Amino acid sequence: MIKLIAVDMDGTFLRDDKSYDKEKFTRIYQKLEKKDITFTIASGNQYYQIATFFKDFPNVIYVAENGALVRTKEKILALHAFSKETVKKIEDFLLKQSELQFLISGAESAYFPVQFTDNYYEISTKYYYRLKKIHEFNEIDDKVLKFSISCPDKKTNYYVDLLKKNLGRYCNVTSSGHGEIDLILPEIHKAHGLAELGQVLEISLSDMTAFGDGRNDLEMIKEVGDGVAMSNADPAVLKVADHTTTSNNEQGVLTYIENNIL
Repeated sequence: MIKLIAVDMDGTFLRDDKSYDKEKFTRIYQKLEKKDITFTIASGNQYYQIATFFKDFPNVIYVAENGALVRTKEKILALHAFSKETVKKIEDFLLKQSELQFLISGAESAYFPVQFTDNYYEISTKYYYRLKKIHEFNEIDDKVLKFSISCPDKKTNYYVDLLKKNLGRYCNVTSSGHGEIDLILPEIHKAHGLAELGQVLEISLSDMTAFGDGRNDLEMIKEVGDGVAMSNADPAVLKVADHTTTSNNEQGVLTYIENNIL
């Protein structure tokens, strides 16, 4: 019996224009609450960004930063941060790669090194609603949860391999494709965050449904009881999913919940 629903945001819950059918979701959400089914967002994005989409739904729970941060609106339930020594090693390596730009995600804010381009900053503000420009890395007084890296689109796989080879002992390298790569703590991913949340709520992974489209959704799609891939998902996600639904632009998440859970 499904007791918790977890949804990725970009390419899954949200249409390509970053909207969703709020009227339909409101009806579904109210039915889920009556059935005591928890609605959870499992995203690689910053908590402060994804929470803006659900201001009218105070009981939504968030597995943010690819599983490094689990929280409600009121409090943090789980947080996993890099050691200062590891942060320094990662920063030093990334700075030697001339094609890479990156920002650093903390529990309180994300941090943007000023040497990177204005265009990258403008793009970043769409995903990081708390974003501070820094001149030196030692300005960061925060728990570092994740590094977000931008690389040339066609070289995504090359840089994923390079980063795994050089930084794999310090971090988990994951990508949703399209020139975006995340570095997170080893063994920390969305499924790990959902398992931690499940311990708090006394819900097992087998009693969860998860929706996703990208490679950073693979673990949770594999490990929950009902892993659902969007029709627009990466082939690797489609391969491991228990079920598929229609695309994000067709609001496949809401359709599936309505037809198969409610």
